[in-house]
Amino acid sequence: MKTIYNSIREEIVKHSKVRNSVLGNVNDWKRSHYIILSEIIKDELSEAEELKGGKKFEIGNTISHVTLQRFFENDYQDKTHNDLRFLKTLDKICIFLGYKDLNDYILTIRYRKEHDEEADEQSYLTQMVYDYCAAAFEFYKRFPTHNTEPLKDLVFEDSPFLERASQFSKELCDKDFHLVTKNNRSNYEVFDIHVVTDEPEKKILESQEFWNLLFKVGETGEEHFVNQLSTQIYFIRKVNGIWKIWDNYNPDAGMLNKELKQSNIRKP
Repeated sequence: MKTIYNSIREEIVKHSKVRNSVLGNVNDWKRSHYIILSEIIKDELSEAEELKGGKKFEIGNTISHVTLQRFFENDYQDKTHNDLRFLKTLDKICIFLGYKDLNDYILTIRYRKEHDEEADEQSYLTQMVYDYCAAAFEFYKRFPTHNTEPLKDLVFEDSPFLERASQFSKELCDKDFHLVTKNNRSNYEVFDIHVVTDEPEKKILESQEFWNLLFKVGETGEEHFVNQLSTQIYFIRKVNGIWKIWDNYNPDAGMLNKELKQSNIRKP
């Protein structure tokens, strides 16, 4: 409840009627300031729909400056939660803030917190896709050195995705592939990331990706291009409290490997 009290105090200070009064220019409130706050709250409560009728007589429509000063300055203990007068005071403050009562305020704050956490989590997972693509590009730049360690911060080490990616890339490194990056010859773009499936322990994200890569084979200088716009599906799991990529559907996965195998078959 202490968190709720602090939240209520902050909302009072931010209230437009308080902010636009003399109180808005003062950081350290004294007795005279709480008298002004009491008057502001009384004026607002006199017009409040929630206090038209029986509730006005049940909880009143004023809060003394002494009570307000005590609310701002005291560190309330748990036993205060059961004090009926204190709860009525909180009801009136929450009505002043635009809520039906204290319970409505608590439920609204809880909903906002959950919504904000969901938004933060979605932003985090979206960033994970961007970060993976950046890590993958850096991984290609190190060819023909084959080192998947940078990917393991974002992809589970025992995942089928990392196993496939490692296999495809190892074949290219063994053939002495180098990524050409001079004059921005190789580049990529990721856009339109959105959540397809949203479950507590599993998320599926879809993205549009454009990869424009030029590889050269070390000794021969033979060039191989990747120039693809495709829809990528990322399967992200939460294991032991950690979110990482578990799998990925890429319609063009291993494209270079397949082309090389086909060209080998065509050789006499």
